[in-house]
Amino acid sequence: MTGETYRIGQVAERVGVTTRTIRYYEELGLVSPSGHSPGGARRYSEEDVAGVRRIRELQELMGFDLQTIRRIVLAERRLQELREQYRAGVDEARRQEILREAIAINDELRGEVRDKLDRIQAFLEELNAKAVRYRRFLRVTSSPRSTA
Repeated sequence: MTGETYRIGQVAERVGVTTRTIRYYEELGLVSPSGHSPGGARRYSEEDVAGVRRIRELQELMGFDLQTIRRIVLAERRLQELREQYRAGVDEARRQEILREAIAINDELRGEVRDKLDRIQAFLEELNAKAVRYRRFLRVTSSPRSTA
């Protein structure tokens, strides 16, 4: 492990989570420390910190649950492995296999996002329909009634 490393408390503070949260992510296989101190304390690299940030982004921005995030994290790790193999120089047949696998993984990830977007779009349409009804009801109830 090269470069600066951080204790779990430092990572938690930088990312805005608790140390308990990071330990839970570790239990789920979402993140793991790059190493340990001589005394056995977890040590995290900048890449590990970025991984925790990525998990939080997928939770907060995308609204994914941890089970979905685990699938995404594992898929992204596999894509990284495939990139490394591809760049290491492999024969043409293996390059084709790598590209086919990468396309399949990417399609799966795109499907996760598309499903989330479809649900968000449906919710937005529901809210828009309610807004129309509320405004219509407001016009009806606030218009002067004719009395003859």
